Amino acid sequence: MRGWRPLVLTLLCTLGASTVVIASPQDHPGPNASKADEARVNALLAFQSDLVSVLAPSAAADRLLAAALLARPLPNQNKINSFHALIERAAHADDAGPAENWVRLADCDARAKECPNADAIAQLVQQAPDNAAVWLVKLSQDVNTMKSQDARQDLTNAANAKIYDDYSGVGLKALAGTVSTLPPPPATMDPNSNAGPSGVQMLIAFSSASGIPQPALHDTATYCENKAPKDPSVKDDCLKLGKILEWGSSPLGRSLGLHLREVLSPDPAQQQDAQSARRNLVWQVQNFAELSVRARNDKAQSQHLLALARTGGTQMSLILAALHDDGIPTEAPADAQASKTN
Repeated sequence: MRGWRPLVLTLLCTLGASTVVIASPQDHPGPNASKADEARVNALLAFQSDLVSVLAPSAAADRLLAAALLARPLPNQNKINSFHALIERAAHADDAGPAENWVRLADCDARAKECPNADAIAQLVQQAPDNAAVWLVKLSQDVNTMKSQDARQDLTNAANAKIYDDYSGVGLKALAGTVSTLPPPPATMDPNSNAGPSGVQMLIAFSSASGIPQPALHDTATYCENKAPKDPSVKDDCLKLGKILEWGSSPLGRSLGLHLREVLSPDPAQQQDAQSARRNLVWQVQNFAELSVRARNDKAQSQHLLALARTGGTQMSLILAALHDDGIPTEAPADAQASKTN
């Protein structure tokens, strides 16, 4: 999928910018950072740890999910407030859903090559069999363990699913709904920003949401690239999957879905339409990234992005809503560089 890989790099770069801040609270200052920068990062880390401590006693799945995502990047967490302990409790809460087990995919030992969490995959297959994202996680697992028949069935299951959802919207909603549990201390606020407490809350919510696992979509792209030209049934399933991905929850999923249509559809009109839609997608993500960066210094804008996150939905719906509310068109102008999606 030669045309998809450059697009992925573009989307990853712009999505990285759209996590609102250049440095997240978990990033340690560089060697040239000032004492003030170092003090602020330490204050942010301490505040994030305090949020975890306040949320941890809850029995509600969404609050435990938020606590786990907040705890995941923090150093030296005690066992009770660790990512592992919190996401286990979240997954076993009375009101837990597939989102908790989805985040549990990251509760594993990469050095021991035990990622993603195999038990979480098994639970998700039972909880969310109509979610293509679940089957694409399993497809990656089966491809990498050379279970070719299982991988082929995973593709069929993904193609016959009803939705594609990576649960980023659920996780971000949980975070955005809990970051205001404590008021941010003055030491956490950037003196050069006018966003105030809302800026700190937005920083923590959006940067913590970046810890939500994503399927290894490159494995799906490679599978379709290698198998579809040789097997019409694989091609058909990849095209069916592409339609689901096009209307899925994430820009990266949508980008792959559009690319599958562009390279596998026998209809030139469909190929051209998919290419145009991919150009619009890059435009949307780039403009959302710019909007997010502007929100760092704008109290009203940071409050608005938090409010959108609290309404739920998906990463894609949040992007489109934010652009609409700011009067930014969702279609790229005619002179936009098509090369960005090629």
